Amino acid sequence: MATVGLYGITFGLVDNNQKLITGTGKGLGTDGLYIVGRADLGGKTANITGLSGNPVKKYGFNKVQAVDIPQAEPSVALDINNLNFAIKQQIKGMINDQKGGYTDQGIQAHVAMLITTQTLDRMNYVYYGFGDGILSEAGANLQTDTNTNQDADDILTYTALTTDAFGGSAYKLYSDLDPAFDKAHMYSEVFGGYVLPASSGSGSTTTNTGTTTSH
Repeated sequence: MATVGLYGITFGLVDNNQKLITGTGKGLGTDGLYIVGRADLGGKTANITGLSGNPVKKYGFNKVQAVDIPQAEPSVALDINNLNFAIKQQIKGMINDQKGGYTDQGIQAHVAMLITTQTLDRMNYVYYGFGDGILSEAGANLQTDTNTNQDADDILTYTALTTDAFGGSAYKLYSDLDPAFDKAHMYSEVFGGYVLPASSGSGSTTTNTGTTTSH
């Protein structure tokens, strides 16, 4: 099945037990989630790789008898146009000196993430859920303006970790194409016990960025 577009990205910090961290100053807002929205100018790409391991052939009697598929080790190359500065530092694990400075002290933030795309007819949704992972930023390509602005997007790499709620898998695929799809259950699994508000059945969620649409 083909998909089209990048419809949404949502982040949440999780603790050592892969439970969602909530509360201002601790989590990413009072309910613990940050939905990349209009204030961030949206996301350009979420390039997911490593959804399956590289096949390893087993030989016997001069023939290929079987193939082992190692466990998936997903990573996601994210390009977000203008990610909220403070949120970006939180999900990278940067330490705030409370004077406007941030340092990398090797303390990794554990981040859950949900990526949403759509079916070709845009009538249904496909979700890639990651219950735990590490976000890193390899560099910053700053260039002089010419006759056009030279934007430096927020380029981040997400490295997925195994998630207990997924039975030890590093990711879980969901879609409302399945008649048994339970959106609230999906959010609870991906974001470590998060309780989806009843009003979110239509996809409307209010966050600290304003009213955005999340599916």
